[in-house]
Amino acid sequence: MQFLRTSDPGFEKAFERIVRNRRESDAQVGRDVAAILNEVRERGDDALVDYTARLDRHGLNGEDDWRISADACAAAYDELDRDLRDALELAADRIRAYHRQQLPQDRDYTDDIGMRLGARWTAVDAAGLYVPGGRAAYPSSLLMNVIPAKVAGVERLVVVTPTPGGKSNPLVMAAAHIAGVDEIWRVGGAQAVAALAYGTKRIARVDVVTGPGNAWVAEAKRQLYGVVGIDMVAGPSEILVIADKDNDPEWIAADLLSQAEHDPTSQSILITDNEPLARLVEDAVDLALMTLPTAKTARVSWAENGVIAVVDDLDEAPALADRLAAEHIEIMTSDPQALFDRIRHAGSVFLGRHTPEAVGDYIAGPNHVLPTGRRARFASGLSVLDFMKRTSFIDASESALAAIGPAAVKLAEAEGLPAHALSISARLK
Repeated sequence: MQFLRTSDPGFEKAFERIVRNRRESDAQVGRDVAAILNEVRERGDDALVDYTARLDRHGLNGEDDWRISADACAAAYDELDRDLRDALELAADRIRAYHRQQLPQDRDYTDDIGMRLGARWTAVDAAGLYVPGGRAAYPSSLLMNVIPAKVAGVERLVVVTPTPGGKSNPLVMAAAHIAGVDEIWRVGGAQAVAALAYGTKRIARVDVVTGPGNAWVAEAKRQLYGVVGIDMVAGPSEILVIADKDNDPEWIAADLLSQAEHDPTSQSILITDNEPLARLVEDAVDLALMTLPTAKTARVSWAENGVIAVVDDLDEAPALADRLAAEHIEIMTSDPQALFDRIRHAGSVFLGRHTPEAVGDYIAGPNHVLPTGRRARFASGLSVLDFMKRTSFIDASESALAAIGPAAVKLAEAEGLPAHALSISARLK
């Protein structure tokens, strides 16, 4: 764990190294994924059988080995503890309500020369939704991916999820029942993303692939962009906590570890203007790691990627936050809005001392699939818009074309495109 002070001479160099650090897939992962994609494109289902047997220790033989049925998902839902079932239902309701507010409006108007202009939004035909398995099997990820697609109006929703050793996660199955999914394939990894993008005899291709995964899944999405639409290339989880002195160090420690426990490559950063608080948080993290069930993972993440930075004044924090462009930012100060107003780049921001990032992972409503690796500078979290596309339209009357056509002819001729010019001028005679 790095302990920095902005007043130290070496701060700028050390902080820039943190900003530039890439905790993502290396060249070998890229080569491995390219080989997997080629195998699936050439051999289809046979390649899925081989990779699933080798990587997930699961044989794709009969139909039940390939798919998780809607009936099985309904049974998993029925068998859930009532409190847990109610929690999933509440999460689904809140996610659905939030994403309904994102639905875009069509536009249709006539301008001052009488030309009708506008745009129409429509959903993609099919979406592929990746739900992690193995180290991370999250029903929340299924809800966060499926529900926005449903709200957008996507007709065919295809979930792929690995089932190591042939074991399906009952919570994921129950979440699929709540969200209304009935096409779930028991394949994962880069090979599953390839199947969604290229299509196989069993799995029909989709238009968009979304959802988080490991380094191989992220790399597969990166390589397949253009073959299929993707939401984003997600890397290791990140959290930045900005805190003043009036905070409970144990709360901050828990928040930092909430991301560190995801993966050894996750990153947790604290920025504060109070060094005594910083030292107390450092101690609280060490104490929590003594009892945390996920300490093995979290300890590596904190040791290798954790950062505590002490600033002279919290007014310095927004500029540092923008350089990090973190996936999650918590602002635990007396006036969080004042700092939030000055931060431009973040995946999602959590305001106040009683808004832990983890509440956003499950139940608040906004999507938890967010840009990582400083991509919040140009990308947003998963939304309804990732499952929709906009089609513009133009309806020109004779008089409207006469008003602007000559200028278009001039521009076409200037660009050396005479057929363009002719297609307009022919209508002007």
